[in-house]
Amino acid sequence: MGKRAEVPNILIFMVDQMQRDVTLPGHPCHMPNVRRLAEQGVSFTQTFTCSPHCCPSRATFMTGLYPSRHGVFNNVETNTAFQKGLNPGVRTFSEFLSHAGYRLACAGKYHVTNLETPAERKWEEITKYRKNFEHPRNEDWDAEALHPPPPDETRRRGTIWRPGWVDSSVICSKTEYEATYWYRNAVRPGIEEIPRLAKSGKPWTLFISSDMNPGEAVPAELLDLYDPREIPLPASFNDTLSDKPRIYQRMRRQLWDQLTEEEAREVLAGYWALCSLQDRYLGDILAALDASGQAENTLVVLVSDHGEFGFAHGLLEIGIPSFREVYHVPAILRWPRGIHAPGRTVDEFVSLADFAPTFLELAGCAADVRFTGRSLAPFLRGEKPDAWPDAWYSQTKGNEVYYTQRIVQTRDYKYVCNWFDFDEMYDLRADPHELVNIAFPKDLLPSRGTGETTRGRYTPWPHLPPEVESVRQGLLARMWQFARREEDIIFNGYLPVALAPYGPLVGLTDKAERINDKDE
Repeated sequence: MGKRAEVPNILIFMVDQMQRDVTLPGHPCHMPNVRRLAEQGVSFTQTFTCSPHCCPSRATFMTGLYPSRHGVFNNVETNTAFQKGLNPGVRTFSEFLSHAGYRLACAGKYHVTNLETPAERKWEEITKYRKNFEHPRNEDWDAEALHPPPPDETRRRGTIWRPGWVDSSVICSKTEYEATYWYRNAVRPGIEEIPRLAKSGKPWTLFISSDMNPGEAVPAELLDLYDPREIPLPASFNDTLSDKPRIYQRMRRQLWDQLTEEEAREVLAGYWALCSLQDRYLGDILAALDASGQAENTLVVLVSDHGEFGFAHGLLEIGIPSFREVYHVPAILRWPRGIHAPGRTVDEFVSLADFAPTFLELAGCAADVRFTGRSLAPFLRGEKPDAWPDAWYSQTKGNEVYYTQRIVQTRDYKYVCNWFDFDEMYDLRADPHELVNIAFPKDLLPSRGTGETTRGRYTPWPHLPPEVESVRQGLLARMWQFARREEDIIFNGYLPVALAPYGPLVGLTDKAERINDKDE
């Protein structure tokens, strides 16, 4: 392991549901501690999660693997879980760090597996966890049925009306800072642990995690920072979604279109206040670290497990819609002793799978694992690793309901392969807000038996111009190459389900390299 000064402590603050945009310089969301952390560290501006959902994203962060290899595709605590725990033999970075002599402590949200507690992965549980927990249970609805809503109930302001379900308020209420749930159950316990870790004489890792959802209670002084009348709506707010998959349209029409623009601004004001609350949490955590005397040799990591639509395309919260706001997350690393030229930004594609190998390299741990991700340590030294990925990929089976979807994105284009509806393709150079789906089938029912040809050969439906067709083929070749490397579960060639416009062989033959060259 080496001498104490040769390896850093690691302090991770993971926020649930923070989109990257709110942390940008110049954004009106009040986040002074986040921005100061960025000035003192390195900001990874193109960091993406693997899935628009907590459990697979957190499992990827902890293992350095994508869902196809760690096994967690959706919520591990529901009776619709595809799988409730990690695959046999999968190890988390905490196990390697523990073996290397680190002391580890965990406070707040974990949400990686329902078959084990963090203690079984070498964490000291500052927050107590339970396993084999299931929510909601079917019998819970029996209790709800004892108090049904009046049959003539009308929608209340800031509430999503759902007949037969429980209505949901998405406008934040006010409370005291110390009374907020995650201060009591994650931040304060984590802060109280820092002096004990500092006195242990060992390198340590502290994982503190909070959550935030529209409608939560937030301190009055933070909510009062934002006048809803001055909150701008996203540039894509009025997207009709007419060229997007039908489930996207249904989510918007059935849920979020109930809210007026005035209500939407009020919801966004609450979301920004919740982000400011996370910033205040971070400030308290950093103050406790400073007081411990160990800030100089502690790697501080601020990261989110996934983002939030925030009314992009008229949507709220998370879900299967493929848009950037729910995948693009903040990632800022500070380490006074180990970062070259602090205040820098790194604009290469980064995924949550890159953090586990980073921690292990900095701790001097050898791991016999073929990680999906790669260590970010060279970037901290001011270097760029050779052959760093020039594309980003997703793997999702939806949330609690299964919607198989894969995304491949380069600097210029984004392709979304949807097994449940038609695909999406966006030219990010001309359309950064993903408003125009250039893969939308203009003729939903092509003429029977005629086929569609270009350059003398059959092309997949829908027909695209030759220059766009070439890009589509190249992106799908990349998707299949990544899928093969990561042992993905999307290779079923059965005719009724094998509807990707180009199949695996487009990426797994000698031809694929030429296709990718055209794509670039």
